[in-house]
Amino acid sequence: MATPHLSSALSVPAVPAAYPMAKPGYGKRSTPGQQPRSRDDFALLPTRERYVAGFVDHLPDGAAMSIKQLAKQLPLYGQQAISTALNALSVAGHLRRVRCAVGAGDETRWAFRTFWSRTARDNEWWNTYLATETAARTAAPAEPPAASVRPAPAPAPVAVPQQRTAPEAAPAPAPATAPAAPAAPAAPTAPPAAPSPAYLALAELGRKDIRLALSADDCAALEALATEWLDRGVSIDYLTSALTAGLPAQVDCPPRFVRRRLADKIPPQLPTTAPSPSPSTGTPAPRLLMECTDCGRPGRPEALPDGLCRPCRAAHSSGGQPSADPTEVAAVKARMANLRDLLKTP
Repeated sequence: MATPHLSSALSVPAVPAAYPMAKPGYGKRSTPGQQPRSRDDFALLPTRERYVAGFVDHLPDGAAMSIKQLAKQLPLYGQQAISTALNALSVAGHLRRVRCAVGAGDETRWAFRTFWSRTARDNEWWNTYLATETAARTAAPAEPPAASVRPAPAPAPVAVPQQRTAPEAAPAPAPATAPAAPAAPAAPTAPPAAPSPAYLALAELGRKDIRLALSADDCAALEALATEWLDRGVSIDYLTSALTAGLPAQVDCPPRFVRRRLADKIPPQLPTTAPSPSPSTGTPAPRLLMECTDCGRPGRPEALPDGLCRPCRAAHSSGGQPSADPTEVAAVKARMANLRDLLKTP
């Protein structure tokens, strides 16, 4: 349990007007539901942590939160002291560092943010909040481009001049007692339907190999079988190659030969569910990873209690440096020995 420090804390320096701001989308982010500022804010923290927390709390959203920038504005402490203070504020439940993927396609990049809460929060609250933040980013619709915000005005109606009839072709006026009925406009002729890809593939067989020349009626009769091939995901080139490969020296009846091959060599039906696109070819879902406040190692919020990874949390609890993994130490020694041997080789 934290013990209040009754010693007078240092007065928090005012935030300068020229304090650097991070790039859009980076920097400090304030969490919702914080209590109003009061004189007792951060009263349970040591003097240094209370001093740093008061300064960070007065920074605007979007301000740069790097250790280097904070140390420039807080000359009483160096970068190492600022880093240690931020670790303590993370353990106390006031901040979490995260990284999230922004952009789409080839423009995807990682944005680094520091979520800040004047009110101390426990690990469960932070885990729930970061999960909600991830869900909100995933469900957020893409912003429409500026050009499409305002609908384009409807074009003004254009007056179409009436077609005039030549004087010599003008009909005689009808008697006043029996006005002539207006002539019905001629029905437009529907354009012929474009041939299907399967029909065109069958029609091209004769040009690929004269032994498989088909008539128009033959192509129409075999079109349904060829369409079934294309519906199973094969390409036009695959269909053509399957029908023309290994032909006998003479084909007596091309339509019957093609029909037999379409029925016997039809490819298997593949699953209709397409595999999920890879991050390099598709748009990745927005991700949000918390990172260790001390070393920056990324991970899920549940794996980083107090905002620290396991080695850094052990070092923070014991006040020393994290112990090195014996396996990693042995690997480093072996690599260095190998490098020394290479340097001795003439």
